[in-house]
Amino acid sequence: MALIRSILHMLWMGITVVPYTLAILLVRLFGASSRTRYRIARAWLKLSVDSAGVIMGIRTRITGMEHLPTQENQGVVLLVKHQSTYETFLMPAIMPRPLAYVFKKELLRVPFFGWSIGSLDMIHIDRGQGVRAFVKVVQQGRALLARGTWVIMFPEGTRIERGQVGQYKSGGTRLAIDAGVPVVPVAVTSARVWPRKAFIKRPGVVDVSIGQPIPSVGRKPDELMREVEDWIEAEMRRLDPEAYPAKP
Repeated sequence: MALIRSILHMLWMGITVVPYTLAILLVRLFGASSRTRYRIARAWLKLSVDSAGVIMGIRTRITGMEHLPTQENQGVVLLVKHQSTYETFLMPAIMPRPLAYVFKKELLRVPFFGWSIGSLDMIHIDRGQGVRAFVKVVQQGRALLARGTWVIMFPEGTRIERGQVGQYKSGGTRLAIDAGVPVVPVAVTSARVWPRKAFIKRPGVVDVSIGQPIPSVGRKPDELMREVEDWIEAEMRRLDPEAYPAKP
């Protein structure tokens, strides 16, 4: 049954992404604002998350929304635990501000999905360019944050197996310090129902815990990232204790 439900959800996403992408491309052709294009993309992402609940029985339980800044033009760098594709769809669907992902440029070649994100205010980079890629992140990130768009990054860089800890990189905190905006850590237990690189998903609850904003002014990138990592990993153990070995 889980296999059939996973196939149905994949087919549903494949079918629905086409009209939404065409809508984004069409309104862009007629000069629609970036906010309008984002709202269309967000509607499809929310549809994907909602349909995961209906078709596969995946539900989301969110805590900490009250921690998010409410000022219209307050920029924020969201630093999110990354276990599966699910949170890449979920974050724009639940956040009160437009989000800009930092992603590898290869995704732009994906039919329809890549065309959509290429039409939005996102930050696509060539990872092979090293320092030049990070300079682009800072330049574009500062401009977006100044307009009240929140930049979202996965500090571990890739999807991490349930119960594992990846290497937290300081790119997100460097951007926050440079732009003078706070970072918000987010813990997500998506691998409990949507394992990394797995096609078959299981019904269940994905817990999302949003931490309090951490000021970046006067901080060092590595020190600030260690604080983010400590909070996220402690929260992951609290939310999904069976995934982690007991401490002696």
